[in-house]
Amino acid sequence: MTLHLHDTATRLTAPFTPVREGAVSLYVCGPTTQGAPHLGHLRTFLAFDVLVRWLERSGYDVTHIRNVTDIEDKILAKSAEADVDWWAWSLRFEREFQDVLDRLGNRRPTYEPRATGHVPEMIELMDLLIERGHAYADGEGSVYFDVASHPTYGSLTRQSIEDMQDAGEEMEPGKRHPRDFALWKAAKATEPGTASWETPFGRGRPGWHLECSAMSRKYLGETFDIHAGGLDLRFPHHENEQAQSHAAGFGFARQWMHSGVLTVDGLKMGKSLDNFVTAAQALTDHPAAAVRYAMVSGHYRASVEYNGTAMREAEVVWERFSATARRAAELLGEDPLAGPDADLAAVALPEAFVAAMDDDLAVPEALAVVHHEQAALNSLLAAGTAAAEVAPGLGRLRAMLDVLGLDPLAEHWASTTGGDGAEHAALDALITTQLAARAAARADKDWARADALRDALSAAGIRVEDGQGGARWTLETTD
Repeated sequence: MTLHLHDTATRLTAPFTPVREGAVSLYVCGPTTQGAPHLGHLRTFLAFDVLVRWLERSGYDVTHIRNVTDIEDKILAKSAEADVDWWAWSLRFEREFQDVLDRLGNRRPTYEPRATGHVPEMIELMDLLIERGHAYADGEGSVYFDVASHPTYGSLTRQSIEDMQDAGEEMEPGKRHPRDFALWKAAKATEPGTASWETPFGRGRPGWHLECSAMSRKYLGETFDIHAGGLDLRFPHHENEQAQSHAAGFGFARQWMHSGVLTVDGLKMGKSLDNFVTAAQALTDHPAAAVRYAMVSGHYRASVEYNGTAMREAEVVWERFSATARRAAELLGEDPLAGPDADLAAVALPEAFVAAMDDDLAVPEALAVVHHEQAALNSLLAAGTAAAEVAPGLGRLRAMLDVLGLDPLAEHWASTTGGDGAEHAALDALITTQLAARAAARADKDWARADALRDALSAAGIRVEDGQGGARWTLETTD
């Protein structure tokens, strides 16, 4: 089976054929740096990190663009409220996004362009749209896209312009139609002078939709393979991007991919519902690897649920992956497959795993293969099997988990015992003290004391495994 991907525009899952053989051009809508990253952001960026990893594992040369919207209404409003320069406010949260994604093992994109660095490209695109009769300047510094001029407007989300009408919607001054959208926004006296640029149409700043069309064209060309983002961006953002790019005569994205929504305790996350979870909060409460596992373990198009039970299960799974990999690595010693620099790309993946990932990134089915491989590896370790027979199983386990960004022996994760959350660190310190007391009791041949300590840990849901490097602990699975 070759790689099949679902196209949001056609609603079909079909074989993937790139524009250029052996290469993939991918544009992912990145953050608007108005505030701290939250779980919804993590859901999207981690989902498409898995896409990039699988494309690369499949032999493609991937050019991955993820933009930064570093100027926007909310950025200006929030920075003014905080009495901070808008560009400093934006940069603060851009760095916070990057720090969080680094902690979660996300690969950095090929390029990460900022909107404010591409004003000349935006002016060029607006000139082209006006020339082709699809955009107009209002004479006051703003430029609008004329939706009525483009017959296929609404095709991405399968709506007509009439369907989009809101009887109570107030027409903005300068617009010809309520659904016309701003390509360029005229400067306002209430906004900083540094937040606007001179153009042939007047001084102003970019509209949200224009920037992505301009940047994708610059870095990926007029036609590229995949445009991705969160499901909430389909309308109006992606609809408007597609309309203005097609109206300019560009092929634009040949395929659309959208990640599903994230729910918290059964409800879509939102500040008004008091279930808004920031990335910083999640990473304080849970190990980073467990957060990553929770975000990528479902199908990328499905909803992902975040709650205490789901995170407890994610922590257990991660601990077990880590424990199995470490035990096998200890047995293998200096074998390259046990080290952080192992050539996992050379390891043949199980056919069932490949088939699942080629089926529109069916991660749940792929994880079933991972769990099967882990169980088989545990059986070999329990039986005292020789290192030479254990090595292939460890290689397969690591190679599959690497596709998900969760190889426990990779340098990024190897320095932790399973995570970096505050709760995990405290738990690890307590259990390590108990294990040290148990080791001392065993050394003194006080078997009753050693067994009592182990039983106490077991009663608390802690599994203790003795190995060549000493005792290790993992959390028991709750059925």
